[in-house]
Amino acid sequence: MQVNLQARNMEITGSLADYVEKKIGKLSRYLDAEEAQVTLLIEKNRHVAEVTISLGGIILRGEEETNDMYHSIDLVVEKLERQVRKYKTRLGRRVKAQGMKELEGRPAGEEEDASEEEIVRTKRFAIKPMSVEEAIMQMNLLGHSFFVFANADSEQVNVVYRRKDGRYGLIEPEYS
Repeated sequence: MQVNLQARNMEITGSLADYVEKKIGKLSRYLDAEEAQVTLLIEKNRHVAEVTISLGGIILRGEEETNDMYHSIDLVVEKLERQVRKYKTRLGRRVKAQGMKELEGRPAGEEEDASEEEIVRTKRFAIKPMSVEEAIMQMNLLGHSFFVFANADSEQVNVVYRRKDGRYGLIEPEYS
């Protein structure tokens, strides 16, 4: 797995880069991912490690913050390992369920078990073109942690969300 390493507000030493490659490389035993995006950030006494791995439609992402960069990296790798186990377990259950249904003579995909992926509510609403600033204001007025809107600049559906650190994030679609 190729590791793309970025740093903000810090210099990456050779030993730190090797450590990241070794830790993220451990995940390649469980995954068929081609690359991992790793961002290391230092702000005051906060050492933040962010890792994003794309698996053909599934995105695994972890972020951890401590007073030591090496410890942050260890924690984010543990978090990603838990996500991988959860993903593989769900995938395994689906494959077993599909196989059992075919053995019982029923078509696969019929009468699936109620699971964690069950949709319990559907909400519909009109999307009005607006700027990112208007969307943030609307999100705050509603008291939500995210808001879906049509971006007036790009004419695409975007999502703004409130991050753990109190700042805002923007999700924009990327078509391949």
